[in-house]
Amino acid sequence: MTTPVKCTECDGRGWKIVTRRGCVAAMGLHLELSAQEDCIYCGGTEQLVERFEWEVFITSGGTDELGPCGISSGQATAMDTLRTELRRMESPSTVWGRITHRVYDFGTVSDDWARRVIFHATVDLAGSVRFERQES
Repeated sequence: MTTPVKCTECDGRGWKIVTRRGCVAAMGLHLELSAQEDCIYCGGTEQLVERFEWEVFITSGGTDELGPCGISSGQATAMDTLRTELRRMESPSTVWGRITHRVYDFGTVSDDWARRVIFHATVDLAGSVRFERQES
């Protein structure tokens, strides 16, 4: 379905159309976008959502078991939450954590979402959490 709206991104060279791509991804991320306006000429603005996943792992018997984990829209919030969770663990020498940066693109399947580990966290002997940036 087209709407007679000129695109402001390309100075009116294209017409905007309403597409229904991304409905499933939007509902999965609890975003209330049910339709998106795209320009035929320039493609419009890309709708990407960034999330930062934090995960705590407990090493026991040579294997890593997943402990507390969560997701945040901000990197600083994810780091603070991971730091708090690592300090709560009973045996700091056997726990470690990581922060993963994910980019969700509407209209793609979950296998195509960009994902990379950006921080690895450990607890030192003094009880401080140390973050080490991971190279991509």
